[in-house]
Amino acid sequence: MPQPSDIQTIGTPFVELQSVDSTNNYARQLIHAGMAQTGMAIFTDEQLAGKGQRGKVWASEKDVNIALSIVISPKPLKVTQQFQLSACVAVALHQFFFQYAGDDTKIKWPNDLYWQDRKAGGILIENMIGSGGNWEWAICGMGININQTSFSPHLPNPVSLKQITGNDFNVVSLAKELCICLNEKFQELINSGFEPIYNQYIQLLYKLNEKVKLKKDSRVFEAMIKSVSPEGKLVVQHSIEEEFNFGEVEWFNNRD
Repeated sequence: MPQPSDIQTIGTPFVELQSVDSTNNYARQLIHAGMAQTGMAIFTDEQLAGKGQRGKVWASEKDVNIALSIVISPKPLKVTQQFQLSACVAVALHQFFFQYAGDDTKIKWPNDLYWQDRKAGGILIENMIGSGGNWEWAICGMGININQTSFSPHLPNPVSLKQITGNDFNVVSLAKELCICLNEKFQELINSGFEPIYNQYIQLLYKLNEKVKLKKDSRVFEAMIKSVSPEGKLVVQHSIEEEFNFGEVEWFNNRD
């Protein structure tokens, strides 16, 4: 159990930038310069080269969306427990968005926030492993569509909170609310272990117990989403039960 002095408060300090290439890159630079504080949040009004998974670019308009990175010292988690932090962030993101968007909010494995069949946000966690194999830092990057109503045609299925609710929001205030949700869930993970977070994650899973089309290499197949393992593998059932690591399989015709 961590000592009180070890417990980090996510969102403190809250650093607000006008423009940056990527909040994750900015956080990494602070770490390398010895200026990072565990729990610090980095928010920007404009992100010029936001990062998505598998090398994709996260496209976002200026002043209308949340572009946020959190710097975390993952202790006491081990480097083999990276999915625990990933699931924790996803559940916190869901909790935040659900307050405004309601029951149609889901977590799409491995890293997306969905409303109905449309993408509202994404997560990119970049880990810094020390020379001894210790998990020293995690940079948790999040992009969430808030007030944007016009999207590039190259983005197949985006949705924003404004499109869902019809309301305009104060983006900075919402980013600070998100930090509160992240802090609550991270403290739950540290103090109560992974099981409560894991159970929440499974219940919130997009297309749970539904058939979807997946693609592995050149093979496209239909399977039922059964679960995600405690190690973060997607568990599906078709003629056999299979488990897939992140990057081994992708959604097909559920365009992300």
